[in-house]
Amino acid sequence: MVGTTLSADEKKKLITRNLQETLGDDKLTKILQERDLKIYWGTATTGKPHVAYFVPMSKIADFLKAGCEVTILFADLHAYLDNMKAPWPLLELRTKYYEQVIKAMLRSIDVPLDKLKFVKGSDYQLSKEYTLDVYKLSSLVTIHDAKKAGAEVVKQVEFPLLSCLLYPGLQGLDEEYLKVDAQFGGVDQRKIFTFSEKYLPQLGYEKRIHFMNPMVPGLAGGKMSSSEEDSKIDLLDSPANVKKKLKKAFCEPGNIADNGLLSFVKHVLFSLFKEGEGFEINRAADNGGDITFYQYSELEQYYADNKLHPGDLKASVEKYINRLLDPIRKTFEEPELKKLTAAAYPPPAKVKGNAAPAAAGSEEDGPHRLDIRVGKVIEVALHPDADTLYVLKIDLAEAQPRTIISGLVKFVTVEELDQRLVAVLCNLKPSKMRGILSEGMVLCTSNADHTVVEPIVLPAAAKPGSRLSFEGYSGTPDEQLNPKKKVWEKLSVDFKTNAEGVAVWKDNFLLTTEGEQLTSKLANCSIK
Repeated sequence: MVGTTLSADEKKKLITRNLQETLGDDKLTKILQERDLKIYWGTATTGKPHVAYFVPMSKIADFLKAGCEVTILFADLHAYLDNMKAPWPLLELRTKYYEQVIKAMLRSIDVPLDKLKFVKGSDYQLSKEYTLDVYKLSSLVTIHDAKKAGAEVVKQVEFPLLSCLLYPGLQGLDEEYLKVDAQFGGVDQRKIFTFSEKYLPQLGYEKRIHFMNPMVPGLAGGKMSSSEEDSKIDLLDSPANVKKKLKKAFCEPGNIADNGLLSFVKHVLFSLFKEGEGFEINRAADNGGDITFYQYSELEQYYADNKLHPGDLKASVEKYINRLLDPIRKTFEEPELKKLTAAAYPPPAKVKGNAAPAAAGSEEDGPHRLDIRVGKVIEVALHPDADTLYVLKIDLAEAQPRTIISGLVKFVTVEELDQRLVAVLCNLKPSKMRGILSEGMVLCTSNADHTVVEPIVLPAAAKPGSRLSFEGYSGTPDEQLNPKKKVWEKLSVDFKTNAEGVAVWKDNFLLTTEGEQLTSKLANCSIK
C-alpha cells in the first residue's frame, strides 16, 4: 500500500490537497505521527449520483494513497429525514443502487474496493444505544442551532418537519458510532461539522477532524444538483447525451471563477493523473495545435488569458468524462442492474381513469415538465410592426442570447426591463409574432382585469441559465412542450402567486438552485 512508504508530512499533504478547509489541523498532525487516520464520507441515498460524485471519489482515492482507513456510509435514514427527498418505500432500492454505482465509479478510477468499508446507516442507527443518544442530544440542542446547522444541506421550507431538525444531530453521532477520527464532506456541510464539534463533547464524545471539499459549479453555473437535469451529467448518460449537455454548459471565455468544466478538471482529472500524465487539448493547427498541461495552474492561466477556446475545453473534457463513464455504463448493461435502476428511479406514473392521483412529483402533467430558467435582459427594443410588443434579447448562458417577444410595453418601461433578471419558459415551441421568431416567454403576474402586469421578481444572486424548479418535483423537463397536447395551458391553470405574493404551482414553491423563492407584488394572481 502506498501509504506505508510515505512520511507523516507526505500523508498530510496528500490528505489535505485541493480541500477548501480543514478543521482540526493540529489533531491531524498528531494522529499521523502515531498511526493512520480513520475517515468517513456519507451520502444520503436520494437523487441519482452524477459526475460531480467523482470529486469526493477522487479525494477518497487520495485518502487511501495516504494509508487512511475509509468508511463510506450510505445514509438511508438521513435520506428519509430530509424533507421530501426520498419516499420510504424506495429507500432500500436506492441504497442498493448507490452501492452498485459508487463501487462502479471507484473501479473506474482504479480504487481497490478491499481497502474500503461500506456501511448502511439503518444497520446501526436504529440500535438502542444510538436511539438513546438521539434523545440525549435532543435535550441539549436548541431549535435555533438545529435549523442553523442544516441550513445549507437540509431542504428549507417555511414550516420544517421535526425530522429535518434531527438530521444534523444524527450526522454528528455517526462520527462516534463509526469510530472514526474525521469526517469528509463538501463545504456546504460546514455548519453541521461545527454543530458536531460543539455538541459531541457534551455527550462525552471526542471532537472530530473535518475535511471540506469546495463546491463544484454545475454545468449551468451554481451548484451541481441531482434535481437540476441540465446542471449535471448522469453516470449512465450516453456519449450523445454527454456531448449535448456539455454543448449547453456555461463556459464563458476567460471565466475561471464559475466554471464547472475547469473545476472538474482540477478536482477530478488532475487528482487521478498518474506520473507523467497531463490534460491534453486536441485542436486544429490554425487554432494553436495540440497542447498538454501537466499542472492545473498552467491550464487555468492559459484559459484566463483567453488562449483556449471554450469549445476546445469542452471537447477535451468530453473525452475524459466518457473515459470515466465507459466502464460504469458497461457494468450497468447487466440485466439485474438495469432492473434495479428502473425500480429505484421509476419514470413518472400516468394517472388513468378513476385511479388515485399520484404523489407530488410523479404525475404525468406535473410542473417538472416546464423548462423554466433564469434569464437576464441585455437588450430591449420596440417591435417594428407592433406598438404593444417588445423585442427582448435575453442571456440564458447559451451560445447566443434568445430573442423573445413580450407584450409588456403598456406595463413596464424600457429602463425597468433593461438588465433585469427574469424567469423564462424555455421549452415552448418557437413561434413568429408579427414576423419575428420568439424563442420563449417571460413569465409575468397579472391581475384579474389585466390592468397590472409585471415580470416575476428573482433574487439578485440568481445566475442566468440556472434552472428554476418546483418544490417536490425533480423530473426532467420536456425538450419541447407539444402544443397539440396543450401541456402549458393545463399546467398554467395552477401556476399563480399565493396570498404572500410567492410564486407557486398549486402549493409548491418555485425555487432557484439555492432554494430561494420567486415573488411578486401581486398576490393571488395568475402567472403566464
